This record gives sequence, C-alpha cells and structure tokens, in this order.
Amino acid sequence: MDKMHSQKYPESPGPCPTGVGNELFQAIQDPVFVVTPGGIIIDVNNAAINAAKKKQSEIIGKGICAIIHGGSSPHIKCPLENFLLTCSSRVEETTLPGLAGEYLLTISPVKDQDGTVRKILLVARELTSDEVRKADSLRTAQMAAIGELAAGVAHEVNNPITGIINFAQLLLDDSDKDSLQAELLGRIVNEGERIALITKNLLSFARENENNSEPIDIGQVIRDSLSLVEHQCKKDGIKINIEYSTEPCLILGNFTQLQQVILNLLSNARFALNERYPHTSPHKIIEITYWPFIRTESKPVIQICIKDSGTGIPQGILKRLFEPFFTTKPSGKGTGLGLSISYGIIQDHGGVIKVDSIMHQYTRMIIELPSSNT
Repeated sequence: MDKMHSQKYPESPGPCPTGVGNELFQAIQDPVFVVTPGGIIIDVNNAAINAAKKKQSEIIGKGICAIIHGGSSPHIKCPLENFLLTCSSRVEETTLPGLAGEYLLTISPVKDQDGTVRKILLVARELTSDEVRKADSLRTAQMAAIGELAAGVAHEVNNPITGIINFAQLLLDDSDKDSLQAELLGRIVNEGERIALITKNLLSFARENENNSEPIDIGQVIRDSLSLVEHQCKKDGIKINIEYSTEPCLILGNFTQLQQVILNLLSNARFALNERYPHTSPHKIIEITYWPFIRTESKPVIQICIKDSGTGIPQGILKRLFEPFFTTKPSGKGTGLGLSISYGIIQDHGGVIKVDSIMHQYTRMIIELPSSNT
C-alpha cells in the first residue's frame, strides 16, 4: 500500500497518443484543407485528396485556388485568396471544379494562444441536388434585384445626361468650328453619348425594352450570326464546328436580340482563344451545338451550347459574370455589359443562360429557351 501511495501521477492528462489527432483528421468524410492566410496548402485529409484526384505531393505547397478552382488569370486576384488574407470566418455555397461539384465551403481561422492566425481550416461539404436548386433560385433572385437597381440608376442618369448633350450641342452649333471651345464642346457631346449608351445597355440588362416575339428558327439565328464573324475567325485561325438536330428548333422570340446574344458569346470565345493561343494552333476551335431537349418534369426547350478551349474563367468569379460592369478581360478590353445584356435578353425570353468553365481548359456557355416545336 505504501508503494502505491508513493507512486507519482500527472496533475493533468498528458498529450494524446501519437497519431490519434491525425486519425481523427483523416476520418472526416468531407474534403478538408489546412491553409496559410496567404492561401498555401499545408495539410489535407484523404477525402480532399480523393476529391481532387491528385497525390498529396501534388497538393501540399500549392495555392488553394489552383487546386479547388483550377487557377486564376494573371490580372485577376482570386476572391477566395483575397478573403483568406482577412483571417475571417465565412460559409458560402460555391462551385469547385477542382473537386468536381457544388459545395458548401466553411472557412474557419485557427488562432494561436497569442491570438495570431497562422492556419485556416477549409471544409467542403458537397451539396445535395435540392440545395443546388435552392442556390440557383437565390442567384436568380439576386440578379433580378441587380436588374431593378440598374434600371433605377439608368433612369436617374438618362434625363440629366440628355440635357447635357443637348445644351453642349447648342453651344457647339454657335461656336467657331476651329476654336478650342468647339473642340472641348465636341468632347463633351462624345463623352455624354458614351454615358447615354451605357444607360441604354443597363436598361437592356434590366429587360425594359420591348420584346416583339415571333416564330424563330434558332438555326437561322446561329447561321446569320456566324456569317457576320466568319471572316474574322478565319483571319484568327479559328475553326468553327457545328452540330445540330435535324428536327426543327423553333422558339417564340426576338430575332435581333437573340442574334445579339450569340454574337456576344462568339466574341468572348474568340477573345479567349486568341489569348491562350496568340498564333496558329489546332486547338483554336469553337464548338456550337443546338438541340431540342426535354428535362424531367419540365417543358421542352431548345438547348444551345457554345464551347471554346481558350483561357477559361477563374472559378472564384464565375458567378459574377452576369453582373453589370464585371469583366474578366484586362483593363480597357471589356465594358462588362455584354454578358449582362445577354442574361437580360435570355431571361426576357423565358430561358436561362449558364456558364461552365475550368481555368486553362474550356468555357461552355449554355442557353435553354422554351421550345415552340409542335
């Protein structure tokens, strides 16, 4: 008994046996990444390795955007990596092409005893089909709200800018054409007309233009659009492949507006291909398909896909593509209104427009419009 009482015991439990913490980490079913505030991955669990379809050595030490988003453009900083620098918490629903799915991403900073954040935990739980539909509905509602805001701003700006243009034009008409005053007034008129064009485009995004519907063959819209860009594509060395159904692809809509959408998507595809392949390349191909399509428990639609193998779109900004004035192009090469207007036109036709893209691989724009085939 004396020997037992003389035995020493620790005042508090000691550390866990070696490996127990790692076993718990690896037992988590969802992909988990441990990153630095700078976005560098320092540890992953087996679920993350399996979802990314890479070896651990191909993940550790890489940037988180490169692994879960597929990378980013040189001129665009990944929003996720920007947020990690704040060392804040966040939960968001997002597409992660590097993990091949839609996920609920939970960002949790880990503080040291002195309060410093040196590690951040990212847990990605794959969304169910119902959660994906709910997220899509929420994004649609958000875009509708942005459309209302854009329309309000456009209306408020339109009247005063029209007055500025008219008054400047009156002064210009009474000025000596070779004077400095005439030159400055001419610039005012030109810049005012640029603003007027922007407000017109905002109203187009907000779907406030008239939409005179008539029976339209989508094939004809695409053929007429291609005839306008065919010469430029040949000049750039871009090949266009088309696949389509022998069945009619009829809808009710506005031919000119839909042609505007197709031309905008073709222009973006051409830009992306030329950015990735500045010179001749067999990979400079735009693929166009259009087919009658029936979704389960839904009305038949005509589905149009325009795919290019260009630069791709950074996943971190993919869901902002249709916002007014947001562009993935370098400064001075895009207004950020083309896709916004296209979104508004397709919405006005009762359809949907979606984007699927992986950085440095491809971009696929998908349009679905209600079919009027009988």
